[in-house]
Amino acid sequence: MGLFDNLFGKKDNSEEKVAQSIPWIPLNSLDQLHEIEKKSFSKPQVIFKHSTSCGISRMVLNMFTSSYSFSEDELDLYYLDLHAFRDVSNETGYKFQVMHQSPQLLIIKDGVAVTHASHGAIADVDLGQYIGK
Repeated sequence: MGLFDNLFGKKDNSEEKVAQSIPWIPLNSLDQLHEIEKKSFSKPQVIFKHSTSCGISRMVLNMFTSSYSFSEDELDLYYLDLHAFRDVSNETGYKFQVMHQSPQLLIIKDGVAVTHASHGAIADVDLGQYIGK
């Protein structure tokens, strides 16, 4: 029944392999949100909110990681599993005044969300424009 497992979204190791290919910082505590806000005054902080049970979210995550080309010196990249850390996901929206969507990309600079996008629009976000400004 492996064919049906893949069709109906059974989690496989490919998601974990993709997630390991770029410098993710796991976002799994409320305390980190204050840290992200504070660090955003010195370099952009990026949060990728991902639904591990959604095929579209997995597809967008794969597209994002395949085109990611920034170093840890340029920005910090946080990965938020919104099912495992729902309280952190909810607080992210409140803190940065962004309505929850999934998948979702937020760019935090100078303490605020300067842009956010969801679904296919994530591919249109030019992270480079937020570096060094």
